[in-house]
Amino acid sequence: MKRQVAECRLGLRERKKRRTREALLLAALDLFQAQGYDRTTVDEIVEVVDVSQRTFFRYFASKEEVAFAVQETVEAAFLEELRARPLGEPPFDAMRRAARCMWSRIGETLEALISVDLHMRTYRMIESTPALVAAHMRRGMALERRIAALVAEREGVDVEQDPRPRVAVAAFFGAMRVTGQVWGRGSDTSVESLRELTELHLGQLGPALAGDWRAADHRQARLPAGKAGPPAGVARPSAGVAPERPGVVAAP
Repeated sequence: MKRQVAECRLGLRERKKRRTREALLLAALDLFQAQGYDRTTVDEIVEVVDVSQRTFFRYFASKEEVAFAVQETVEAAFLEELRARPLGEPPFDAMRRAARCMWSRIGETLEALISVDLHMRTYRMIESTPALVAAHMRRGMALERRIAALVAEREGVDVEQDPRPRVAVAAFFGAMRVTGQVWGRGSDTSVESLRELTELHLGQLGPALAGDWRAADHRQARLPAGKAGPPAGVARPSAGVAPERPGVVAAP
């Protein structure tokens, strides 16, 4: 009986911690959207939730960590899907199908934290904030190293000696970067739009590298209507949002 009571208390305590963390996350993201990342302070975030700074730092090391909290969840979901792929699957196919499966469940993954719309607006806020763009690129490189190590492990090779895992992952993320740039310039910022663009660009990677572009049977892939934004250097149609920045990696 005492053990059951202890487990119940532990469950209540963990749920309370989760609710506090989610409240801090939502408060921070809402403030970032309303007044900008740079202008938002930790004091303002904790005031909304009515907790202390000490409580904030118990859950997040910094404002930056809050800004990328949902992105981290998306990345973790992708890694989980990639680890679950059959071992006999070629590396690029495994990454592409992992991304497809991840996007299929992304709504559920995000709904546990924030709305999909807020996630998408947060992504655009990240790519329009110089300090966060730099952090995003740094995080992207770290993620590539983790995925290259996982691919090498799946294939039974040494990532430090065999260049193929890093090359495959670099190609995959190159296509994802282009996806993020095109999506960021477009007017449709839904998850479905990003999923379609991901499929389009990953599907064209092989033909773009190895195909004969002048062959009679070559079919040019085109962006779906409404997905393509203005040319690089032209501001997005959404007011207050800066043009896309090269090198920003779309969530895999």
